[in-house]
Amino acid sequence: MAAQIHLLSPAAHERLRAEHEDLTTRGRIEIAQFIERARELGDLSENGDYHAAKDQQGFMEDRIRRLEGILENCEISEGADDGTVGVGSVVSIVFEGDSDDMAETYLVDSVEERRDGIEVVTPASPLGGALMGASAGATVSYAAPNGNQIRVKVLKVELS
Repeated sequence: MAAQIHLLSPAAHERLRAEHEDLTTRGRIEIAQFIERARELGDLSENGDYHAAKDQQGFMEDRIRRLEGILENCEISEGADDGTVGVGSVVSIVFEGDSDDMAETYLVDSVEERRDGIEVVTPASPLGGALMGASAGATVSYAAPNGNQIRVKVLKVELS
């Protein structure tokens, strides 16, 4: 089975790479020190600090593996500056039948990317895939999970 390719904007790629670097260096050192201090407190079977530190270590190692999977199987995609939707684009859309003042705004990028006040849709999602390559004024459609076709009009496309 082929690994899923993650489309990332350059900014998302850099942020994830930096997070991976931080966790595999500073993060691992700090958690090892925390575990060592907790061991010095005595009986490990009843040592809450030790168990908390081991849990934290497990969560951190899971995050490191997730980041490695993304970074090893990613494609960096620059947002298009020609007014079409690409990875890293911020898109304002309106659903068919709604007025333009009911517009919703989305960032088309990796699910790992976050922006205050803007929902993220991935290029692999039905809506994100339908928006890829569209420009302002275009109407695109995609299949909802229940099989219904949903149409949206692109109002505005901006590079993030």
